[in-house]
Amino acid sequence: MAGNTIGEAFKITTWGESHGDTVGVVIDGCPPGLEITRQDIQKELNRRRPGQGELTTSREEGDRVRIMSGVFEGKTLGTPIAMMVKNKDSRREDYEDFKDIYRPSHADFTYEKKYGRRNWMGGGRASARETLARVAAGAVARKYLSKNFNLEIVSWVQQVHDICASQINVDEITAGDVEDNSVRCPDYKAAQKMEKRIKDAKKEGDSLGGVIKLIARNCPAGWGEPVFDKLDALLAHHLMSIPAVKGVQIGSGFAAARMKGSEHNDSFIREDGEIKTTTNRSGGIQGGISNGMPVIAEVAFKPVPTINKPQETLNSKGKKVTMAAKGRHDPCVLPRAVPIVEASCALVLADLALRQQAIKNYHK
Repeated sequence: MAGNTIGEAFKITTWGESHGDTVGVVIDGCPPGLEITRQDIQKELNRRRPGQGELTTSREEGDRVRIMSGVFEGKTLGTPIAMMVKNKDSRREDYEDFKDIYRPSHADFTYEKKYGRRNWMGGGRASARETLARVAAGAVARKYLSKNFNLEIVSWVQQVHDICASQINVDEITAGDVEDNSVRCPDYKAAQKMEKRIKDAKKEGDSLGGVIKLIARNCPAGWGEPVFDKLDALLAHHLMSIPAVKGVQIGSGFAAARMKGSEHNDSFIREDGEIKTTTNRSGGIQGGISNGMPVIAEVAFKPVPTINKPQETLNSKGKKVTMAAKGRHDPCVLPRAVPIVEASCALVLADLALRQQAIKNYHK
């Protein structure tokens, strides 16, 4: 029960550390005959990779993916799909001075308590470097969902620090709108303010958190498993496992606590021959099962804990020390986290789609 594997019908196992030799993933359960190319995977990895500009870490990684198994003549075989990326720009020397220090809000102390030892280069296994494996697997899941269900997943930066986007039509937003600027916020005025705030934090040696919003369109009704594998439960599980995520809300989320039932209920109507709801405060999920409306979620990210400001902490001997990070880091992870959030959603939906297909086949 090492916690490196997730999913049932569409299962992934990731491996690798921040400054190790490779990072990769094995997908088990992807159906045969799905057309997939290295370019399909690379496109998503390019959105996540470091070194994209002033708003991201200066670590230079091409993140060139290699598909090692499970794909033949451009189509999946139904056998395990293994993919890997080599780490090219790791710098051991950036972390030598901190190998015996518990960095504030990092996983140094907790990993050492759990395993009795830790990889002190970067964040080791706890590093967001691991998420490239999820994005690679998510690209395969997205292709499956798009081909078989015309399902579309879009996410964007909704908030950075206390700057919130407001001029966004959730029903019409496209991936092109999101990719139109480096912040990945489709509200242009808000994006300009966010970019400046991130650059200011970088100059100050500090970091910022924020919120990413997610929508999945054309998700059929009926996906999700009672009781513990509800769609919203699995989605929250996946999203909360992303490094730096501290909160997830589905649909109206915490705002529901301030509403009456008469205000919150989504009434059913028939429109164009289909059953829909007049509102979508449920976020497309009722009773843990999709109802055919868009699945909507928001994901809160904390500020990156690696900052270039002096901080008091303890070393492994319990003595007080003062440290300031020298390593490369994102002043704000939000722009690069957009494809990670989308990948997590795709992995959950692909898994539940295959589970639902098994139920339908059983009842034929």
